[in-house]
Amino acid sequence: MENVTTVNEFLLLGLTSVQELQPFFFVIFLVLYLISLVGNGAILVIVTSEPKLHSPMYFFLGNLSCLDICYSSVTLPKVLITLLSTHRTISFLGCITQLHFFHFLGCSEATLLAMMAFDRFVAICYPLRYTVIMSPQVCVLLAAVAWLTSFFYALMHSVMTARLSFCHSLKLNHFFCDVKPLLELACSNTLLNQWLLTIVTGSIAMGAFFLTLLSYLYVVGFLLFEHRSYRMLHKALSTCASHLMVVCLFYGPVGFTYIRPASATSMTQDRMVAVIYSAVTPVMNPLIYTLRNKEVRLALKKIFGRKFC
Repeated sequence: MENVTTVNEFLLLGLTSVQELQPFFFVIFLVLYLISLVGNGAILVIVTSEPKLHSPMYFFLGNLSCLDICYSSVTLPKVLITLLSTHRTISFLGCITQLHFFHFLGCSEATLLAMMAFDRFVAICYPLRYTVIMSPQVCVLLAAVAWLTSFFYALMHSVMTARLSFCHSLKLNHFFCDVKPLLELACSNTLLNQWLLTIVTGSIAMGAFFLTLLSYLYVVGFLLFEHRSYRMLHKALSTCASHLMVVCLFYGPVGFTYIRPASATSMTQDRMVAVIYSAVTPVMNPLIYTLRNKEVRLALKKIFGRKFC
């Protein structure tokens, strides 16, 4: 019979065990975190304060920015603390809480990206009915469904992981608490957890991805075969390019981590890929939307121009 350990805390091994590299990583993660807070915070201020941006597209963009602020705040502050100190432990409750909010916000972002693609589909293919279909009430309902569904999805993972027994080393081979590295430490049967991670997480991520892809394929087909207008197609794709870039940045690393079968040698790769979707993607979103979106740039100049006049 295996020796089951009563777990009070886990030891986070972090990104690297090389002491000389830790100040370098601290600076990198601190800069990424500050850019994420400032960039996404600026988009929130712009979207809420500029009347011209009070539309469904920017309502969802504001939700995305709010998500990204919370998403990076779930992991990066703890990463910064562990990089500065030798005390790298995280309590069991803190670990499960971090896992819950990480999956809650990640699932919300996946669902929200699909809703943003649907918004662009309605705007381009049904412009005359756009204000009726994407009314303020519908937008709020869609956002509420995304947040609420994601909360219960994350609750499933956190409850199922918290019920596991841990009997091996409590050294977590990651820089934050996630399902896959925790399952490696468990001595109880993790078959159901693995199934939930692969099937449920994979279905939600790929379902949202294919809905996003389907929306844009329909837009392309509609403009090519119904309107036969390459000029309109180019304009529509340039408008949607920002969203497509964000989708690729998000789904690529997530698919690699959660849909790919786990292996003993995969945790190092998962750790490196996790840096992209936990730290880099929340930073890229405001940069992409600000630099490529003319309306956001104009609103930004207007707000800051008014402040400094």
